Amino acid sequence: MQMQLLKIPTKHFLSPSRLINLILIPSSLYILYLLLSLLFSSSHHHPQSYVRSLSAASRPGDPAASTCPPPLSLNHLVFGIASDKNSFPRRRHYIAQWWRPGLTRGFVFVDAPVPPTAGNDTRRLLPLPPIVVSKDTSGFRYTNRNGLRSAIRVARVVVETVAMNLTGVRWFVFGDDDTVFFPDNLVKTLSKYDDGLWYYIGSNSEVYEQNRVFSFGMAFGGAGFAISYPLAQVLAKGFDGCMERYAHAYGSDSRVYACLTELGVGLTHEPGFHQFDVRGNTFGILAAHPLAPLSSLHHIDYTDPIFPNMTRPEALRHLFWAAQADSQRLLQQSVCYDPSLSWTVSVSWGYAVQVFPRHLPLTEAVRVRETFRQWKKGSVLARSYGFNTREVEPDPCQRPAVFFMSGVASTKAWIKSAYRKHDDGNCSTDMASPRKLDEVRVYSSKLDQDIKQLRAPRRHCCDVLPSSIGEVMEIAIRECGEEESIFMRQ
Repeated sequence: MQMQLLKIPTKHFLSPSRLINLILIPSSLYILYLLLSLLFSSSHHHPQSYVRSLSAASRPGDPAASTCPPPLSLNHLVFGIASDKNSFPRRRHYIAQWWRPGLTRGFVFVDAPVPPTAGNDTRRLLPLPPIVVSKDTSGFRYTNRNGLRSAIRVARVVVETVAMNLTGVRWFVFGDDDTVFFPDNLVKTLSKYDDGLWYYIGSNSEVYEQNRVFSFGMAFGGAGFAISYPLAQVLAKGFDGCMERYAHAYGSDSRVYACLTELGVGLTHEPGFHQFDVRGNTFGILAAHPLAPLSSLHHIDYTDPIFPNMTRPEALRHLFWAAQADSQRLLQQSVCYDPSLSWTVSVSWGYAVQVFPRHLPLTEAVRVRETFRQWKKGSVLARSYGFNTREVEPDPCQRPAVFFMSGVASTKAWIKSAYRKHDDGNCSTDMASPRKLDEVRVYSSKLDQDIKQLRAPRRHCCDVLPSSIGEVMEIAIRECGEEESIFMRQ
């Protein structure tokens, strides 16, 4: 009997290709489901993620995406200085005081070609930046009745400086032809900030009324101000259109401030920039300088020479002499006490020493003595300042004995600065009077603050050395101890 094989219908067999399809199709559908779920979750349940992505796309120069930049140096700064054909010959020596050929980069912008002086081109007489004639601004509207149309040209110094397209720029710094910068301190101050972000750095006026009229959020142009590279690039692109919207504004710095405000950027205050909206003797302000590197001085023509018996240019050169020895310590105030005589000693390094014939608490010793006159005559607000002041003592014999810097010498270990007495009247010179002193000698080490110290500054301490005898007082400046306080010790 022949056996018959059982035949199974072929339609019940799964071919290899059919088996693969049965596996791939569900898997693909599942993956598609996961992708749609993720997209739905990102766009609907987390709208802040969408906002963050847009913000990141609009921010230039994301520091997280770049390598660590080299330390900031003077070569990374470009200066735009506003001047004109009339003021430049008178003020070029101010620029030459701080300009360093081969190291500093920038331009002086004038309204017309500068005439020769004494038969020579002014650019050959002193080390100065290249002089550029500004572009025509007659097509812009200016409707402020109290100001000058030149404010438009001066404001556009920002645009024209950026348009020079120099390489390796990290900061643009702007000022007037009578703005005296201290370049090393400026570099040190700006090194605190990430120049890949949008920064607008400067200072207000010293006068409350000036700030009330123009804005507490505006960097006054005479003091100088700095704009980080990525912000300056964006600002320059829309600047001319923005200026049309502010035809009513008064000055150049008002226009820069307005356009930066439209970009959503506020002012970062740095107290080392000095507008100097005061007249006369600025001793009180300089001798009580804030805990910040000295970055600039302005309105030199409206104030007395900062050292007695000198012209303004001579006095500035004298100050820069100290700056060459220790730029960061310049004008930094230290206060110490001589308990045996109840004297208070205030050292404004590289500038002056004040010896008060009595005990002053530190809060009084650091107040600004009102040695200057107000900028404008008028209401009581014209004499209201943005810092605490105290009146000069009416009795000359109750005023401090003042000693102005006469010389600086340095070694690898220390810096010695000498201060000679300035005679300001006939007062007693008995043993209880600091006027018996002829000279004060100050010993210190060179100040080189790191980023943390710049961001959280602390006043240095000083000691009256026991070696001080007779007509010479010797003082040593040092960092204060971790928990040390500054007060009169009995």
